[in-house]
Amino acid sequence: MSNPRPGVLALLGPQRTRRTVREVLDRLAPGTPVATVTAGWQEREGEDTELNAHLGGQPRNLALYRRAERVWRDDPELRQAHHAFQSKLRLLRETYNVRLAHAIDAWAALERMPDEPDVLDPERLSALEAVRDLDASHLRRAAGLRAQFEDALQPPARPAVRREREEITRELDGAGAIAIAGGHVAVLLNRLLLFGLADLVGGRVIVAWAAGAMALAERVVLFHDSPPQGPGHAEALVPGLGVARDVIPLPHAGTRLRLDDQARVSRFARRFGPAASIALDPGEGIERTNGTWTPLADPVRGARRLDADGRVEAIAR
Repeated sequence: MSNPRPGVLALLGPQRTRRTVREVLDRLAPGTPVATVTAGWQEREGEDTELNAHLGGQPRNLALYRRAERVWRDDPELRQAHHAFQSKLRLLRETYNVRLAHAIDAWAALERMPDEPDVLDPERLSALEAVRDLDASHLRRAAGLRAQFEDALQPPARPAVRREREEITRELDGAGAIAIAGGHVAVLLNRLLLFGLADLVGGRVIVAWAAGAMALAERVVLFHDSPPQGPGHAEALVPGLGVARDVIPLPHAGTRLRLDDQARVSRFARRFGPAASIALDPGEGIERTNGTWTPLADPVRGARRLDADGRVEAIAR
């Protein structure tokens, strides 16, 4: 996986109820043609009429989902190997979540015990480190499985992938910005990786929202404090594209996280630190220029960060 050079980048909250992509692009990349990525929408990838109208002009959809379907059709060996790789990832995730549930429960139980700092604080720190070590080990294993797949199959060198990548390069010619929509984060990330989009970005401005923002981070973190299936524990799913460094994007944080529960907020922030856990609800967003993250210049609500003390505070410009 490449290690992209930091550039101008904006990470936004969901766009369904408050659209901010156009105003951000108008400020960061005024007057430049825009390429779009909607692969996270899967079969609905081409249903981008509303997005195009919002962006104005005639954005060029890179059609990564449709291109991947063509690759699977034309290269059955690669399709089968990718399917086997994904099956291994799913099994690895199952084992990780079994271990994670016990580690999180133990850490939370220690945090709730009557306070005897000289006795409990070292135990609490040890429990936190156990969770962090488990996250790191899982991500290393996931990265290792991907490396095995890529080393064995060499996707960039295969004719079907190379053909699509060359077409993507031509589509990007003249585009000064890339807009990456949300949807299914794993599907989106897999397509971004398959076609090596991080290597094709160059000096272009990137604006990504919702799952698109998650896919660009160094780690894709899934989170929901109250899922329908039972108690929710955030999980470090897989390494992300690595374009957005030092942040954990949290779209829909207001509905998926109990932001009024100081203990849970504190555990989340400490677990994934030193990366900043950033709430990205509608109208919220952050941007990076010259290597520094700041709130959007003209947002509805600015940007908020989950802090180790359990507070959720606005980030000052």
